[in-house]
Amino acid sequence: MRFRTRFVSFIVIIQSVLFLTHFFLYETWIFSTAGDPRSSSWLKLAVSLLSVSFVSASVLAFRYTNPLVRAYYRAAAVWVGLLTFLLFASVCSWIVFGIAQLAGLSLNFHRTVEILYAAGALIGLYGVFNANWTRVTRATVQLANLPEAWRGRRAALVTDLHLGHVRNGNFMRRMVAKILREEPHAIFIGGDLYDGTAIDAKSAAEPLNQLSAPQGVYFVAGNHEQFGDDSKYLDAVKAAGVRVLSNEKVEVDGLQIVGVPYRQAARDGVLASVLHAVGLDRNRASILLTHAPDHPAIAEAAGFSLQLSGHTHLGQFVPWSWMARRIYRQFVYGLSRIGKMQVFTSSGAGTWGPPLRLGSNPEIVVLEFV
Repeated sequence: MRFRTRFVSFIVIIQSVLFLTHFFLYETWIFSTAGDPRSSSWLKLAVSLLSVSFVSASVLAFRYTNPLVRAYYRAAAVWVGLLTFLLFASVCSWIVFGIAQLAGLSLNFHRTVEILYAAGALIGLYGVFNANWTRVTRATVQLANLPEAWRGRRAALVTDLHLGHVRNGNFMRRMVAKILREEPHAIFIGGDLYDGTAIDAKSAAEPLNQLSAPQGVYFVAGNHEQFGDDSKYLDAVKAAGVRVLSNEKVEVDGLQIVGVPYRQAARDGVLASVLHAVGLDRNRASILLTHAPDHPAIAEAAGFSLQLSGHTHLGQFVPWSWMARRIYRQFVYGLSRIGKMQVFTSSGAGTWGPPLRLGSNPEIVVLEFV
C-alpha cells in the first residue's frame, strides 16, 4: 500500500510539472500571436493532449507490450525530450523580450519565438539522431600487480542498454556485433540491460547467445532490473549463456572479478559487508563490477584496483547533465581515481525516458590492461 501511494504521488508530481511546462509554452506562443482566436482553440487541445502523453504512455508501457503501445511510447518519449529544449526557447524568448522592452527597442516577439522554437526543435532532433549513433570508446588502464596473462588483454564494458519499448532485440543484435568486432578477451555488462517496462525478457536477451570471450562474459543487475522481482531478467540473461555475478568473486587467470548488484551496492553498509565477505586478496589485481558509482570510497577501502560502472548516462542531455555532474562529481564519466583505486564510469549504450543525447554519447567501452 505504501509503495502504491508513493508511486501515485510521483505520477501526480510528474504530470503536474509536465502540465505547467506545456501551459508555459502555450502562453508564450499565444502571447506572441496576440491571442489569435483562429489558432488558440486547436492549439490548446493539442497542447493538452501532449501534456498527458508521456505519463499515459509510461503507465501503458509498464503493463503492455505490443506495436501500438511501443509506437505511442516512443513518440511520447521523443516529445518529452524536445519539450526540454522548447522550454529553454520559451525562457530565452522572454529574456530577449524583457531586454528589448527595457532598452526601448522595437521587437517582433512572435518572430523571436518562432526562431527560438525552431532552433530548440532542431537541437532536440539532433539529440535523437545522436542517441542512435553508438561509438566505441577506448581507454588504457594501468593496474598494479596485474597478472602477466592479462597484460595487453582487452575487456569490453557495456552498460545501460535499456531494452524495452524504445530499444529491443534488433538494437541488442547491433551492440553484440559491435562488441564482437573488437575481439575482447572479457566482456562486462554493467546493469540496466532492461528498461523495466513490459517486455519478453528471454526474447530480448537472446542475442547475448552470440556473445563470447575467452575469459568470459559477466553481468550484474542494475536498478531497472531490480524495481521489483529481478528473477525473470536474471533467468533470461543466464539462459543466454552469460555469467550473472551476485555478491560473488570469480578468478580468471589470476585476476579477481567481483560483481555486486545494484540493490546491495546502493547501501553503503550492505556494500561494505558484501565486499568483506567475498575474501578479496589485496595483494593481487581486482575488478569490481557494479552498476552505479555510488560508493567508490567503500570499494577503495576494500582493496579493489578498478571499479567498472555505468548508471549516470552522463545526464543524457542538459540540464540533466549538469545535475549528474553535481551528484557524481569526478565519477560521473570516464576514468578517475580515488586513493589507490581507479573507476571507469560509462555513459551507457542506450537511453532512459527521452531517447535523446546532447553533450553525452552512447558508447561501448574497450579497456586495455597494462
